Amino acid sequence: MALHWKLVFDTRDAPALADFWAAALEYEVEDPSALIERLLAAGHIGEDAVAEHRGRRIFRGYAAIRHPEDPFDELSGTGHGRRLLFQDVPEGKAAKNRLHLDVHSGPGGLDGLVARLESLGATRVREVDKGPAGRWWIMLDPEGNEFCAAG
Repeated sequence: MALHWKLVFDTRDAPALADFWAAALEYEVEDPSALIERLLAAGHIGEDAVAEHRGRRIFRGYAAIRHPEDPFDELSGTGHGRRLLFQDVPEGKAAKNRLHLDVHSGPGGLDGLVARLESLGATRVREVDKGPAGRWWIMLDPEGNEFCAAG
C-alpha cells in the first residue's frame, strides 16, 4: 500500500507563503477553523496556539494548501491528497534548496505562467534553454525558495 505524504516548507511567515503557493498552483488554503474551535472549547489548546489570517482562525505558525479536487476531512479541513504544509522556524534560509517544485505552464504558455507568478510575488533568477529538451525559468518564491517554471 502506498504511503500518504505532504511536502513541508520551513518558513518565516507560513500563512503568507501558503497564500502565494495556493495562488501559484491554483490550490486551496486549508481551513482548520472548525477544528480549532473544537480544540479550544475542549481545553486542548489555548488562545496562544491560535492566530487569525484573512478572517479565519489558524494554528499559529502553520498553514497548509491542498489540491482542490482531492478529498479532505470536513471536520479538520485537512487534505487527504496532494498537499503542502508551511511551518514557521526561527532560522532563515541558508543555502540552495536540495528539493524544489517544477510548475508547468497551462494554456497561457511559459511566458504567461512566469508573468502570473511574478504578479504573485515570485522573482525570476535565470532562464535555461536546452533547445529541443525544453526551456524553463529558475525562480524564487517570496521567501527565496527556488523553483522552476517550465513550458
